Amino acid sequence: MTDQRPLSPHLTIYRRQLTSVLSIFHRATGVFLSISMVLLVIWLVALATGAERYATVRPLLESVPARLVLLGGLWSFFYHLSNGIRHLFWDAGMGFEIKQTYASGWAVVGASVLLTAGTLVYALAGGAA
Repeated sequence: MTDQRPLSPHLTIYRRQLTSVLSIFHRATGVFLSISMVLLVIWLVALATGAERYATVRPLLESVPARLVLLGGLWSFFYHLSNGIRHLFWDAGMGFEIKQTYASGWAVVGASVLLTAGTLVYALAGGAA
């Protein structure tokens, strides 16, 4: 192999752009949502099968790792939802200018953080009770 052909550019050469990072996060949050649904289903099944079963599952659900998965799942839900709405606008042919793309990208990040924080404040304040 004595060819001195140029190699394809690698990820280390390119500067990360907001659009590519958000695209990767969109895929990752979709996968994480699928994984975190397992914990949600465990919780719902325990609720549906009665107080005794729920009492056995409750320590798992109250553990720090489970709470982190639920928090990550909550943020993933709001991020994926917000970015999906952004993609709907793109499907309609809107928001392709560079400034609009970056503004909508930061709006997605901000919306996901604010919606997650709002949901946590609402839940910790006792919800609708």
